[in-house]
Amino acid sequence: MNPYLKALNCEVMSISTDSVYAHKVFKETSPSLKNVNYPMVSDRTHQISRAYRVLDEKSGAAVRASVFIDPNGIIAAKLIYPGEVGRNLHEHVRIMQGIQYAQQTGKGVPANWQPGQTGINMDPNLIGKI
Repeated sequence: MNPYLKALNCEVMSISTDSVYAHKVFKETSPSLKNVNYPMVSDRTHQISRAYRVLDEKSGAAVRASVFIDPNGIIAAKLIYPGEVGRNLHEHVRIMQGIQYAQQTGKGVPANWQPGQTGINMDPNLIGKI
């Protein structure tokens, strides 16, 4: 797992509609998957993919997505990627930092926010007054 996500106390897993046997072969033969140290979950029944609304019903496979679930089990963010575009791990870390910052402070994070910057007050009574 990425050390930055580990430092944020995140749990990471991959979920695909491939079988556990396919996962085993991928992990044994793919140079990029050989060092994967997080669970690879098989969603052959499509139950998870449907619940997260990432299943492409035509192909029977999940689209490339990253789902961020908060400690209460609520989906806090979901990113859908085109099949030909890889994920941006730096943005995943920033999203988790922003979610945790908001939970700890009650403040939202503005566009392009980075850790160490102040958040924004989310009180609707202050809209247009600050």
